Amino acid sequence: MQRMLFKWLVMSLALLAIPQLVGGVSVENFSTALAVAAVLAVMNVVLKPILILLTLPLTVLSLGLFIFVLNAFMMQLAPFFVSGFRVDSFKSAFISSLIISLVSWVANVFDEQKVRWRISSGRRREGADQRFTE
Repeated sequence: MQRMLFKWLVMSLALLAIPQLVGGVSVENFSTALAVAAVLAVMNVVLKPILILLTLPLTVLSLGLFIFVLNAFMMQLAPFFVSGFRVDSFKSAFISSLIISLVSWVANVFDEQKVRWRISSGRRREGADQRFTE
């Protein structure tokens, strides 16, 4: 649960930063960014697998790069579900989706490093305890 909240918060902060980096995108406030991050997460779970399946030939021919186009399409759909969020053009949506993908990748790497550290530190402790009890 903490991992999901961490990623939701990181995506919301990225969505707040995108209007300063990309023209044609606006986010009113932090609560709007939270709502957009939640809507994008739901669309990634529900809509994206269907779109990937329907566009599988294009995705294979482009060696997976067409998924960035699908992400941009979903970024353009989000304003229909959240007021206070606006994306003016496909170019703005595409660049924004690239930034969100990059931030998501960094958050996942950071989260996995944290999990690996916890697992490895837990194993060391358990191994040390077993040596002393034998």
